[in-house]
Amino acid sequence: MNAGISRDDAWTLLKKYNSDPFHLEHGQIVEGTMRWFARALGYERDEDFWGIVGLLHDLDFEKWPEQHCIKEQELMKEAGLSPEAIRAAASHGYGITVDIKPELEMEKVLYAADELTGLIGAVVIMRPSKSVQDLEVKSVLKKFKTPKFAAGCSREVIQNGADMLGWTLEELIQKTIDALKSFRP
Repeated sequence: MNAGISRDDAWTLLKKYNSDPFHLEHGQIVEGTMRWFARALGYERDEDFWGIVGLLHDLDFEKWPEQHCIKEQELMKEAGLSPEAIRAAASHGYGITVDIKPELEMEKVLYAADELTGLIGAVVIMRPSKSVQDLEVKSVLKKFKTPKFAAGCSREVIQNGADMLGWTLEELIQKTIDALKSFRP
C-alpha cells in the first residue's frame, strides 16, 4: 500500500495543522506503534503506509476537534494522500464521529492502539521509573478498570478494538507495550 506522501511530507503536513507539542508527540507515538505492528503482523512491505497513517491520524484534531476524522479527509485529499490512507485514518473515529468501520487489520490496530497508547502513556507517567521498559500488563489493566484514571481514553474503544482483532484485552495491551518499548524509554 502507498500513502501517496513521504514521511517527511507527512510530518510537514502534521505541523501545518498542529503546533501543540502533545499532539505532535502523540502522532509520533502512534506512528512508531503502527510501524511495530506492521512488522510484527507480517506487513513489513507496508510499514511506511502504516506509520504515515499513524502519524496523521489526528491531523484535524487540534484545529477542528468537533469535526475530527471528518475534516482530516478533506485535508488529506488536498495533500495528495491515497484514498486508502484517508479511509484508514478516518476509520479510527468509527462510532464516534464517522461511520467508517475499520475493516483491514491495520485499521483495527489503529482504532485500538490510538486510545491504548494514551492510557499506557498516562500509566507510565505515574510510575516511579517514568518508563515503559518495566511496565507490565497487570499495571495497565488495573488503571483500565479505574474509569476516572485517564478518563479521556475510551475503554470501550480499546475493548472493541481488541474484539475486532480477535485478541484478548491482555494480548492487545502486551503487544502495544512491546511496540512502545521498541522506541520509547
